[in-house]
Amino acid sequence: MSVLLFIVNATPAVSEAAAAAPVHPPLDVRWLGATAPDPQADSVTNGALDSYFVPLPGNRTRAGRGTFWLKVQPTISSSPADIPVLVVHATRHAQVELFAAGAALPLVTTLPAFRDVQDRVYAVPPGLEAGPVYARIETGGSESRGVSLSASTLGETLDRGVEHARMIALTLGALLSMALAALVIWFVLADQLFVLYAAFFFLEALYIAYLSGQGFDWPLLSYAQPLTSFAWNVPVGLAGAVGCLFAREIADLKEFSPRVYKVFGWYALAFVAVTVSNIAKLFGFGLLVAAIGNLVFSVNSVFTLIVMFLSWRRGNRAAGWFLIAWGVLEGFAIALAVRFLVFASEANDALLYYGLPLSMVAAAVLIALGVADRLRQQRAALSDAERRAQTDPLTGVLNRRSLIERLDAACLRARARGLPIALLFIDLDHFKLINDSFGHQAGDACLRAIIEPIHLELRQSDVIGRYGGEEFVVILSSADAAAAHPIAQRILERVASVRVEGFGEPIGLTCSIGVAASDTLGVWGEQLIHRADLAVYAAKRSGRNQVQMAPEAVV
Repeated sequence: MSVLLFIVNATPAVSEAAAAAPVHPPLDVRWLGATAPDPQADSVTNGALDSYFVPLPGNRTRAGRGTFWLKVQPTISSSPADIPVLVVHATRHAQVELFAAGAALPLVTTLPAFRDVQDRVYAVPPGLEAGPVYARIETGGSESRGVSLSASTLGETLDRGVEHARMIALTLGALLSMALAALVIWFVLADQLFVLYAAFFFLEALYIAYLSGQGFDWPLLSYAQPLTSFAWNVPVGLAGAVGCLFAREIADLKEFSPRVYKVFGWYALAFVAVTVSNIAKLFGFGLLVAAIGNLVFSVNSVFTLIVMFLSWRRGNRAAGWFLIAWGVLEGFAIALAVRFLVFASEANDALLYYGLPLSMVAAAVLIALGVADRLRQQRAALSDAERRAQTDPLTGVLNRRSLIERLDAACLRARARGLPIALLFIDLDHFKLINDSFGHQAGDACLRAIIEPIHLELRQSDVIGRYGGEEFVVILSSADAAAAHPIAQRILERVASVRVEGFGEPIGLTCSIGVAASDTLGVWGEQLIHRADLAVYAAKRSGRNQVQMAPEAVV
């Protein structure tokens, strides 16, 4: 049979604002024993059955559900400016009445607490601070929770309630804000990781709101009051399923470990099954469902930590961030489970109202950093792939396709702004002879050797690309023929000073350069390349190692 747990709080938890308040002495609580005659309210509250009240063994006792009577000696320390109160910590569905001097004590307020529990605050009239006070408690429902009593003052109690509500509200706001931000980013980037992130922390927000009891008293969320424990068990179960899907995506398991990727999918289905099986609590299988759920959570938590660690060791920085966040979440989850097992009251408010909420917010921030790191890695990989697709692998300058694209774009900008553009067509002299005499490796070394001298004469806005073989094209933005010719001449001189060593005798290089400009020719795009190419042939016919301007008329 399920049991009811009574606990007497000797030192109630208070907020930092109330830390300087007087410490209330322990309550003297006695329980109306089973040998008492059928207790009626009048006979109990007028003291007729006082001799049947017995001390609580070790400040706690267990008994079946039903109606219980307690006799309390408050001995509350309070200031003249504050009101002494008794606080009864019991499930929301418990029926609680307090009597003193034959009259019922007024219920001042109720404050939400963790796991479908409320703190009922009763004012103690002046002159009755030393008791006795009789408490009638009737319990029932599908779940049993501990009942605890503590003495305090109204100011302390309200301060504590406000502080707890503020902490949970801030946590809920932070988690919902980050979930909404992720969802907005998803509309732009269309990466399912953002949807999973948003879903996970939205469910975590609902979990902490209802587990703390605060959500039952807030607008809209209060509609879940009839659901009791389902209100937090369902979100946390679904959060487990979403967490599995998120973990396998952030660790790129589909690419690096397809089998483990599928295992996480099965875990997600297991969490959904556990969530649906909560309905079995209505038929008396609550303990079995809880045991299965805890087993799935435990095994999955350890499995996730191991997989994330291995992914991090493989070089996945995002998995490293998730590993830290998951460790924080699971550490506090374990601490919370132990706390609920060991302490039936809420004597340790710091873990519930500070540790657990802050761990969730910290996890949200850490995982967001992981997602950002993953996007950074993807962008770097994409940029590298784009660079490789656009550049010549031997010399590192633009390849022919990318060069033509840059030329077309530069011509469009120049024509729109009314500016000229010039091209240099550079052809390495006697390149076939170099390959035949020194080998193709020497030829490749010569091609690489002339890139730096050419770059030294270019501006940041200028572009160089390999047009083919030993031919290179330089795009001089906003330059006319008069400006292009001296640049070409300086490049010619720099190339002539290059000596390539390592293949026998040092190899001396020269080049021929053709110059074509839009201001003198009136052509654009690949027509400029054609004109500059013709000028190169003219330079070679004239003896090589010289600059030749493209004639205004086609040769």
